[in-house]
Amino acid sequence: MAVGVSFVAAGKSTLGGAAAAGPARLSLNENAFGCSPHVAEAIQRSLVDLPRYTELDAQSLTAEIAAREGVHPQQIVLGAVLPALGVHLGLQGGPGGQFIYSQPGFTDLVLAAQQTGGTAVAIDLNERLENDLAAIRARVNTNTRAVFIVNPHNPSGTVTDNETLKSFVSEVARRTLVIVDEAYLEFTDEFAARTLVDRARAGENVVVFRTFDKMYGLAALQFGYAIAPAGLADTLHKQGLGAPHSLNPLAVVAAGAALRDPAFVAETRRRTARERDRWHRALDDLKLRHTDSHANFVFFEPGLAHEKLAATFLKNGIDIGRAFPPLDHWARISIGLPEENERAINTLREIIRTHT
Repeated sequence: MAVGVSFVAAGKSTLGGAAAAGPARLSLNENAFGCSPHVAEAIQRSLVDLPRYTELDAQSLTAEIAAREGVHPQQIVLGAVLPALGVHLGLQGGPGGQFIYSQPGFTDLVLAAQQTGGTAVAIDLNERLENDLAAIRARVNTNTRAVFIVNPHNPSGTVTDNETLKSFVSEVARRTLVIVDEAYLEFTDEFAARTLVDRARAGENVVVFRTFDKMYGLAALQFGYAIAPAGLADTLHKQGLGAPHSLNPLAVVAAGAALRDPAFVAETRRRTARERDRWHRALDDLKLRHTDSHANFVFFEPGLAHEKLAATFLKNGIDIGRAFPPLDHWARISIGLPEENERAINTLREIIRTHT
């Protein structure tokens, strides 16, 4: 661990109690290295304010994020934004609006849009298991309400070529709204170059979403934000989305504390990359096809049914989570602590040995 950087491990409570015993949870892309120690300190200090609604803290966090992103504070929408955005867009313009996304993929936004009349249009990943931009572009029409891109993609972990993606987004944004989910982008070494926030900053019809759940280790608080075009952000604010009184005050102060600890982010990125490389080397040794993941998980083709693979892992005390149809013959395993990864890799070696 780097000098001057400390962590609250995900396997322990940030407030001092031990985590519940059970299988190693390598299924939900949680940050195995925990969260910044400053988070627990900030939450502890804020407990005295629990009788109060959050107001100034939310305004302060909004201003801080806006300065970081180089946009006007009015363009920042705090909270678990994607489902609410999906509901809004599904209602906009009447039923039947199309929402184009990559499958398999993260579906919170498109599922929410479906609940209010939207139609989901799923586009298979390309042969490299990346967002198939050409196929997505071909499906955009006058009925397309939004295009939803996750980069790095979940569950494949692949990143789309930077210049190709930026050109695609600018082109498609002239025809419809483009929503880019960058939940895992801070795990890459090229975050500043790859982020699409410059498109939103330039006034293009682009929404960029970030979360504190992954890199910052605040999954239990489920908090994030969107950088949106001024007009859309204003509409969402008028609907109450991101209103200070609607936000969890502990999430607000935790997010602020996490954001102010760049050393934690840098060290988490380094440790995650080291463990991810370890996984990729093991998969290469086992001659298993895998993606070039840039996130905090790996995605590979084990050569046996996912149900059987997951059940065998669970018998060995490791939860690898669900399948991802139509790639249900592939498996996603989240990056854990070094000892968890060693145990999971050894388990995989034994599974492959006994099934080949």
